[in-house]
Amino acid sequence: MQTVVGVRFKRAGKIYYFSPGNLGIEQNDGVIVETARGLEYGVAVVGPRDVPDSDVVLPLKVVQRKATEEDKEKLADNSRREKEAFDICEKKIAAHGLQMKLVDVEYTFDVNKIIFYFTADGRIDFRELVKDLASVFRTRIELRQIGVRDEAKLMGGIGCCGRPLCCATFLGEFEPVSIRMAKEQNLSLNPTKISGICGRLMCCLKYENHCYSGNKQKRVKILPPTQGSKVITAEGEGKVINLNQQRRTATILLDNRKTIVASWEDVIEKDNEDM
Repeated sequence: MQTVVGVRFKRAGKIYYFSPGNLGIEQNDGVIVETARGLEYGVAVVGPRDVPDSDVVLPLKVVQRKATEEDKEKLADNSRREKEAFDICEKKIAAHGLQMKLVDVEYTFDVNKIIFYFTADGRIDFRELVKDLASVFRTRIELRQIGVRDEAKLMGGIGCCGRPLCCATFLGEFEPVSIRMAKEQNLSLNPTKISGICGRLMCCLKYENHCYSGNKQKRVKILPPTQGSKVITAEGEGKVINLNQQRRTATILLDNRKTIVASWEDVIEKDNEDM
């Protein structure tokens, strides 16, 4: 078993595990840890806990120290520098005539590197831009091209549901989403209704997908009627026009044009009855 703390470097970033060592780290404490990029400031979003060796990548790096007031002031100072670097980089991009959109700027905690995140339709030759930026900031420069989903995660915003974007608030990693998930949930296949502000399928299509999957149908004793099939109910014969997987009900248009909602247990497919 290993004692670990989960550290997050961005609000909705991925959680990385470190050993707390002899430090009394609690949840929501600021910590300074060593990463591949050097020293970084993070927040312990997961308090100390014991996990099996198979759940972590060994050897674990040890938390250097708890964040001090000086560390927090340095983090705030880096944030101010990032805003200045953003304006400077935008001007340099315009001066070089590059077809790219600057999205965000990030200083490493020890200011050994500045990372510029941008989007573009294709490959961009930014070698001259890097040289220009390096001459201004006198430190290592990295330009990183990201996709539209990453852009939405960095910039944030409000989704069509009226709530802040999931990716910008709590989703640590993107999970694959397919149009099949929308079909299984009987959602409209209109792209404008099932796409997020990034233009890709909404991440929330994944949340309830397991409730509609075929695995669930294998576990329940009563299988749902087929949508579009002819069925017999207590109020007469009709056609299934909609299914609600979670409530296990079917909306049926009777032959007399009346619409009813019936439980799966109260519906018999006509083909099965004829047999």
